[in-house]
Parts: sequence; structure tokens; C-alpha cells
Amino acid sequence: MSAEGRLIAGRYRLQQQIGSGAMGVVWQAVDERLHRTVAVKQLLLQPGYTPEETEEARQRSMREGRIAARLQHQNAIVVFDVAEDEGQPVLVMEYLPSRSLASVIDEQGVLPPLQVARIGVQVAGALAAAHMAGIVHRDLKPGNVLLGDNDIAKITDFGISRAIGDVAVTKSGILAGTPAYLAPEVALGRDPAPASDVFSLGSTLYAAIEGGPPFGTDENAISLLHRVARGQFDPPRQAGPMTPALMQMLRPDPVDRPTMAQARDLLQAVLDGRPIPNASPSAGWQRPAAAPSHTPPAGTRVGPPTAANPPTMVGGAVPAAEAAPRRNYKQAALWVVAIVVAVLVGVLAANAFGDNSSQGQPEPSQPPAPQSEVAPPTSAAPTTSAAATTTSAPPTTTTTAATTTAEQPSPEEVVSVVKRYYSLVPKKLDQAWKLLGPKLQEQGKDSYESFWKSIDDVKIIGEPVRSGSNVIVTLQFTKDGNKLVEQHVLGMATTPDGKPLINTDKRN
Repeated sequence: MSAEGRLIAGRYRLQQQIGSGAMGVVWQAVDERLHRTVAVKQLLLQPGYTPEETEEARQRSMREGRIAARLQHQNAIVVFDVAEDEGQPVLVMEYLPSRSLASVIDEQGVLPPLQVARIGVQVAGALAAAHMAGIVHRDLKPGNVLLGDNDIAKITDFGISRAIGDVAVTKSGILAGTPAYLAPEVALGRDPAPASDVFSLGSTLYAAIEGGPPFGTDENAISLLHRVARGQFDPPRQAGPMTPALMQMLRPDPVDRPTMAQARDLLQAVLDGRPIPNASPSAGWQRPAAAPSHTPPAGTRVGPPTAANPPTMVGGAVPAAEAAPRRNYKQAALWVVAIVVAVLVGVLAANAFGDNSSQGQPEPSQPPAPQSEVAPPTSAAPTTSAAATTTSAPPTTTTTAATTTAEQPSPEEVVSVVKRYYSLVPKKLDQAWKLLGPKLQEQGKDSYESFWKSIDDVKIIGEPVRSGSNVIVTLQFTKDGNKLVEQHVLGMATTPDGKPLINTDKRN
């Protein structure tokens, strides 16, 4: 291992060791050619490595240099050079006189929310640039956030980062990333994606405010991974104005999280003292479009997105759940037109051929209108009745085809109903029951009241988000003094007079 004063690659003079990690040792050094202070990271090989493992470690270090060199941002440590020392690669990086966020947390315990927001804005800006360059950090944690003078924050250590299109050389069976700060989908075994970095940043900022990561710490990594995979954690207690931003970044389903650029805007709003906007999930990540095994019948409601699909980058196909309400609307409109035309044709035929032409003929049946949870708007059609008289039977009156016009509620009205509902439960159940659609009321009022009587309190965390015909809401339940945070997808229905109701409730 190199010692102080040693010259690396003929130009970098080592001065003092300033850090170490699982994969290497970092030195403060002087570039004698350019006369500037740099940081030099040496590859640290574990004892007992086979030649193949040694080569794998070398490739990982080279990949770190390639990836980091692609990112040029004021809040990311710059990689200047990849050199070699006795056949082993070393990274030559920007030197920043700093302390890691981890060491600051260890010394101070917690940081004020606005200071954490200021750090988060800078880190999110650098990671947004990384994502635009096709780079996922994969190991964002307080130890990889450096805090320098003048409140500057920079991210470092892209040692296990993955560039899209680059070969993955992490040794099989070795967990990439620090368990306490992993996203739930990564703990479940999926490949990290940009949305995973958003969750890890949220966990990092949470730790700075609360003194520890959302899922706690545990020497037993397997036990910790199980907690992370469940995605359930206590909401922050000391975050104040940071709470809505953190809760959006820490949503269990990666598709529901803001993009990194949106996360930066959320944190900037905290700094500016502005209301925290709702980051639109559909504007950031989209699920991969899976080819359907069959075409659903007309009127079949396609369910809301589930947490089983992995996240993808921006630009995927529009999810089926987003397109379904639009298809149902068109199908319902076509049925209405068909019904009206059939009635008018029948009336014209009766006028043209006279009453005798219809004697003894059965009345034609009308096709049933497709069923949909959200009633589509229809244009008004005239109500028509036709009477056929025979000598042996009393007059028979045909069924009436009538449609009504119902103005659809605005997104604000839909979200308002959700807010009102959760302001009523669990105390005013009679009023809350009236805001439920037929599917939820199928459970019976006794069962409904029995459930809510077991809950002490419930409140909405952040702002509900409208997504197609659904509303995504993060809830904090209190029961016997224990608090539990869950994310629910509410399927909304509309009454004939345009009143929105909560018709289905699915927990993510």
C-alpha cells in the first residue's frame, strides 16, 4: 500500500490519508504537474482474492472512473484522471475540504429542517443531472454526501453506480448498496433505477432530521432488509415543513415517487416557504407496457397500477390503467348513440309501414349499456315511446331509452371528497358512509363501523394525488398509541348527478 510521500503515476504526491471504505483508501495529494491539491483513491483488495476476483475489482474501479467522469455538475465530485500504481488503477478526483453528512449527524445528532432542505436541493440537482446522463448512483447515504465551506454539498463515491448500457461487474451474491438506505423495491431484489435514488435521498434527509434512517439500523442485515422490503416506517416527527416533501420521496411504490428533478423542486419550495406541490407520478416514471394476454371485454375496468412491476425511465408506454377510463368513455358514448339510433329507426319504420306491419311481432331487445365505475358524460337524447295495439291484447308500451347529462367533477372536487372523507372518519361514520360508492358499501355498514371503531385516528400525510380515475393518498393510522403509514389507491366513481364517491380502496 502506498505511504505518505510516495509519487503515484509520476505526478501525484501522497500527503495524508483522509478516508477509507470497503473498496479503497482516499488520500489527499498534490498534482505536481498542475500544482493543485487532489484526492487520490486507491483500490483496496481484500485478502484471499482469486486472480478472477482481483480482475473484477480492477474493472469495477475503472468503471467508477468512467461513470463519474461523465457527470459534470457543481454539486458532484469531479473525477480528473484514472491512473495506475503498480498495475492497479487509482482515481484522481477533486479535493473538497469537507466533512461527510454522516459525521455531522454523529456529532450533532440532528439538523434543522431548513438546513437539510438546503443540502437536499444541491444533492438532488446533481443526481437529476446524473439521471439525465443515464447514471444511477445506487448507494446514496449520509457518508456519500460531503459538506464543505459556504454550505456547499457534493455527492461522491460512484463506486457501485450503474450507467445504462455499461456492464455490471458487481460480484454475484454481494449486496450493492447500504441496507438502511435502500428503496423497498431494491430490498426485494429488483435492479436499482432512478426512482430508487429518490427514495435513498429521502432516507438520507430523513436521517439528518430524525437522527436515523426511516427503517432504523440493525447489525443483522437480513432482518433490516425485511423491514425495508415491507416499506412501512414511522413518519418524521421533527421534519416540520419538510414532512410533505419527505413523504412524497419515501412512497413505497417507485412509480408514485417524484422524479429527482421534481424532488429538487419540492425541496426548493420548502426553502422558499411556498406550498409543497404535488409531484405527478405519471409525469416521472412509467411502468413497462406488458402485452395483454387477451383483450378485455367492453366496459371492463382496468385496475390501478400494482407494486409488482419494476419502474422504468421516462418515455415508456402509457400504462393500461391510465388509458382505460378513456376507452370506457368512448365505448359508452358509442352505445348511447347506437341506442338512440335504434329507437329513431324503429319510430320511422312504424310511420312508414303503418300499424299492421307490427302486429304480432315481438319488440326488439336493446343492447345493454356497458358498466363502468365512473359514469361517462352523455348528451341528452329525446325520450320516445311507441305504442302497438292488437285486437287480442291490451296495448303494449315499449321501454323508454333516456339519457341524462351529468357534468363530470373536476380533479379538485374529487380530491376534496377524499379529504373530507378522511376528516370524518373514524368519528362521524354516518356522514363518511355517504361518501362511499356501491362497491365499498357492499361490505355492509356493520362491518364498516366495526373496522373504524378499532382505529383511534387517521390523517392524510402530504397532499392526495389524482392519477386518472384514481386518487393516491398517504395515510397515517393511529391504533393503541402506535402509528402506521400506508399508501392507498382509491378508485373513484361518479353518481348520475356528477357527485364523486370513493368506490374502491387498495393498499399499495
